[in-house]
Amino acid sequence: MRAAHYITLAVAITLIALLYWGGNTVPPAKKQGAAMQPTAGAMTQGPNTMKPASFDSIVTASRRQLPKTVADTVLTIENELTAMHDSSRMASVFIRLSRVWERSGVNTVAAYYIAKAAKLENSEKKLTFAGRNFLQLMENGGSPSVLAWEAQEAVSCLEQSLKIAPDNEDTKLGLATGYIEGTGEPMRGVQILLGITREKPDDIPANLLLGRMSIQSGQFDKAVGRFETILKQEPENKEALYYLATAYEGKGDKKKAIELLERLKQLVADNKDFSKEIDQHINSLK
Repeated sequence: MRAAHYITLAVAITLIALLYWGGNTVPPAKKQGAAMQPTAGAMTQGPNTMKPASFDSIVTASRRQLPKTVADTVLTIENELTAMHDSSRMASVFIRLSRVWERSGVNTVAAYYIAKAAKLENSEKKLTFAGRNFLQLMENGGSPSVLAWEAQEAVSCLEQSLKIAPDNEDTKLGLATGYIEGTGEPMRGVQILLGITREKPDDIPANLLLGRMSIQSGQFDKAVGRFETILKQEPENKEALYYLATAYEGKGDKKKAIELLERLKQLVADNKDFSKEIDQHINSLK
């Protein structure tokens, strides 16, 4: 499921997962951590309830960092947009503007103009891309207010995309991520995920996300059920193995947690650094 590549829950273990597991995993977390269990981040601290930044404040601050020649180019294109009265022609100009910002390394502003163009064109594909683009930016970290703005923009794009294609599961998963991570409305994301699992009880990305949230909320029995559902289909799913071990550890069953970590260690035996991390965690449980 390609959606799993952009779904993120900001916990430190996710970074370890990407570095060592590769393949069908989630993108890197915002913060690094040496521990082998979820630590600080959006999931462990709860949803981002910070008031979103305004685009005006973001673009004004970013404009100050531009070289004069680039700033002049941006101003020229903005004036061109201001003079336009035909919205059908604006999308291509927004794309031109986004490329100027992107070449300058200001991806937040570039993403905004990509989204503006996608919304004007009302293209499912482009709206989904724009929404995922904001989710990707959230992984890079930043101030809570900017992260909240990025989540808000992601949700806006993905909601419009779902109106065009309401059955697109990947878009639903992305929308759930935006709600959970940055909008202060995590239950709206949870309801989307539960809707997916009602239709497809064995859905791997949705169960993975719900299982991790169950760990965060201390509902370890529910988490166990989610991860076991995944492992019945993919016995070597490394993320599910790790989080199942975490759930059993939360339940106080250290023996089962160690057994699962030993299985995980066998699957990543070719990576000595990660194997060492697992050994350290196993030893801490003994």
